[in-house]
Amino acid sequence: MLDKFRIVLVNTSHTGNIGSVARAMKTMGISNLYLVDPVTPPDGKAQALAAGATDILASAKIVDTLEEAIKDCGLVVGASARSRTWSWPMLDPRQCAKKMLSEAPKHEVALVFGRENNGLSNEELQLCQFHVCLPANPEYSSLNLAMAVQTLCYEIRMTWLENQEQYETIEEDYPLADDLDGFYQHLEETLIKTGFIIKAHPGQVMMKLKRMFNRARVERQELNILRGILSSIQSNRKRT
Repeated sequence: MLDKFRIVLVNTSHTGNIGSVARAMKTMGISNLYLVDPVTPPDGKAQALAAGATDILASAKIVDTLEEAIKDCGLVVGASARSRTWSWPMLDPRQCAKKMLSEAPKHEVALVFGRENNGLSNEELQLCQFHVCLPANPEYSSLNLAMAVQTLCYEIRMTWLENQEQYETIEEDYPLADDLDGFYQHLEETLIKTGFIIKAHPGQVMMKLKRMFNRARVERQELNILRGILSSIQSNRKRT
């Protein structure tokens, strides 16, 4: 089950943090590490802080973009502070663990962490179906990257140990991140062609629509129906 989990680190600046994250992952039984555009690839300092988890560093996949890291995942959760200018479907750590474990039997799931100094950008957070926030002391909520990864991986492991049989099967079939991205591009293209979105001044329409579909958590068959509707709209416009 835990082999379906991947930890994604975006634009990490300190290689020691990558090593510490690998160690935190291995203690909780999670081994798939993706590094998105790290400032420096894992080096000797990363290996030293990984301690006995150098195998996770050796097998870590380095990619250029977050889209590439999550394209074959059916569920993507981004670690985020709660203070954002717009809301997004939010989970606490235990809800996050339950949600990810409930879907892992069907497809890969990803937990995404941002830069040490300023986290994930709004654009990166919009690639996630849910956000998770650690309920730290509001007077001092600073956790380093490895601490945040360790905390969420611990919740995942404890929930898995307590409910192993419950998470063996799942009936829903959700689209992968790459499928969702294709749908959003199709939707935006259609709305531009119909004049609902003005290409030069798109506003926040697509962001709000993404938030709505993430909240609804559409299944693969439902997404196919929606894309069929969009195709029929485009086809009818060509004939008129």
